[in-house]
Amino acid sequence: MPAKKVNPDLQKERNTATFNPREFSVLWAGGEEQYKEKKTLEKLFLEDPALQDDLPISYLSHKELYEHSLRKACIIGEKIRKLRADGEDGVDTYNALLGGSLGAAILKEGNPLALHYVMFVPTIMGQGTMDQQVEWLSKAWDCEIIGTYAQTELGHGTFLRGLETRADYDATTQEFVINTPSLSAYKWWPGGLGHTANHAVVVAQLYTKGEFRGLAPFIVQLRDSDTHSPMPGIDIGDIGTKLGMKGVNNGYLGLKNVRVPLNNMLMKNQQVLPDGTYVAPKNSVLTYGTMMFVRCALIRDTAQSLAKASTIATRYSAVRRQSPIDPNQPEPQIMDHTTQQLKVFPQIAKSIVFKTTGDGIWNMYNVISGEIEQGNLDRLPEMHALSCCLKAICSADATAGVETCRLSCGGHGYMDCSNFPTIYGMTTAVCTYEGENTVMLLQTARYLVKVYGQALNGEKLVPTVSYINDAVNQKKFVNFDGSLESIVKAFQFVAANKTRIAYEQIELRRKQGHGTEVAANLCGTFLTAAADLHGRAFLAQTAYTELFALSRNVSPALADVLKVVLELYLVDACLNRIGDFLRFIDLTDQDVTQLEVRLENCLKRLRPNAVTLVDSFDLHDRVLDSALGAYDGNVYEHIFESTKKNPLNKEPVNAAFHKYLKPFMKAHL
Repeated sequence: MPAKKVNPDLQKERNTATFNPREFSVLWAGGEEQYKEKKTLEKLFLEDPALQDDLPISYLSHKELYEHSLRKACIIGEKIRKLRADGEDGVDTYNALLGGSLGAAILKEGNPLALHYVMFVPTIMGQGTMDQQVEWLSKAWDCEIIGTYAQTELGHGTFLRGLETRADYDATTQEFVINTPSLSAYKWWPGGLGHTANHAVVVAQLYTKGEFRGLAPFIVQLRDSDTHSPMPGIDIGDIGTKLGMKGVNNGYLGLKNVRVPLNNMLMKNQQVLPDGTYVAPKNSVLTYGTMMFVRCALIRDTAQSLAKASTIATRYSAVRRQSPIDPNQPEPQIMDHTTQQLKVFPQIAKSIVFKTTGDGIWNMYNVISGEIEQGNLDRLPEMHALSCCLKAICSADATAGVETCRLSCGGHGYMDCSNFPTIYGMTTAVCTYEGENTVMLLQTARYLVKVYGQALNGEKLVPTVSYINDAVNQKKFVNFDGSLESIVKAFQFVAANKTRIAYEQIELRRKQGHGTEVAANLCGTFLTAAADLHGRAFLAQTAYTELFALSRNVSPALADVLKVVLELYLVDACLNRIGDFLRFIDLTDQDVTQLEVRLENCLKRLRPNAVTLVDSFDLHDRVLDSALGAYDGNVYEHIFESTKKNPLNKEPVNAAFHKYLKPFMKAHL
């Protein structure tokens, strides 16, 4: 039952839009050149028959899905090789294929080779000496070796000091002896570790001359280069099925007296000399560069997840007709219900704000990385704090947003063919990998408490926390007039006061005789609340600054839409934290009512352009992979087509009827 034309309700929405969708598509892609590159990559990858699925992967077994995913991953890898040979493998290509929408279109449940490119190679680049990079990088780039990054253990994750894997240096052979001394020390979760990678960067507690030195990364060969059999002392396998990311081949790894040469320890930041002498890093946080890199990338990934979910929900909302608003009129598009708009439209706004913020953080990371390479570590704590809280907030909000979009589609959103289950599974995983979100917020809070103390001493703070200087000197917020600028300033004032309370609570516990760490634990809820508001204040400021800047460089028609998106985001964000605003700012009942009325007005103003705005995300139907969100809007036809692919429907009577049901029904005769 192939779709032949666009659903008329969806087409009407496009016909009445007030701006040109291509203009925003180019903006979303990063510019005209990036937009063209995106289209070229889509043609190269999405039109390749070898990368298409005849059967929905939800019908595959765990083993079949891995083999299917690895086959596709190798085809992608071969295409990347060719792009590299032609000099066309830019950062955007890797982002699109490994963390972006293009990769998700080809491998819905994740790529078993992703960590090779995303973690293994960057770790060698970031933590290996020049000699080590010469030795390992060409092999890794050419995929002569396949690697992963093994840090998390069965018993320990974000708390790195608790890792149990141990590397003892043997000066007589100039080798490290690596062991996982207990079951809880087994490496657990690394993507591709199960049956794909033959090497790994293994993070272990380093001991030389009998002394503990801290964490260090080691390149360890896991499997034979020819037979792929596990190397001696290696216990390795796949950890099994999961909520999402089912094709990633997450694995476990045990090591028993595994010896690796001295030069297999990555030594850009710290060294072990042949006699066992340890040379400490200039700054211990330098070893965390790979994780910071990935967290910055994840912020943009959450924007893509929300863009997909909101596109599906918006298109479905334009096609689905239900529940008359006026009993005397036909059933309306469900997008005409204000409550439906409130579910879906803020998710569109968040996706745009998260993307804008993610681009800014990515650029900031690249600048600060350059400063670090020159030995300037001044802004490293600021970058670490920002990447931690934004990773936590954006992943949590995106996960909640995907679920809200699913609920907005009613029962049909529960079907696999909606693609919401897969999008949700991939998005919620971000809440726990590369740092569990609560721990990430606590990392940020430690920084905030420290800089608050500096502000009290009159020190001038870096730009992202300079609002704390202002709040220390301004005890009361004045002139909340409801303008967007005042909402941003109010967010910063509230965030500063949340940090003040966390600081004061910790100081109170210290005076009661508690040590710093115990005091921080007792104040955990104050600390996470401070970090959360700091991140949201940064998002508000970035949205205000960047979207206004964008609106000055686009057509007046698109500028008007971007201003509505900005207002919707800020007013919605304010109302979602209205309790904190009321606590620190003298808002009246009328002030709050006006914000609520403005929110409804924003929904109403965005309504005529909602479909065209999500169209402008320019998400290929293969990327969405949703019966509810296809560009043609023929929802019911696509749902029915999906049932025809169900293997259960290939025969009119399933064998289980004769084997089980019929004997059961006839048993009483």
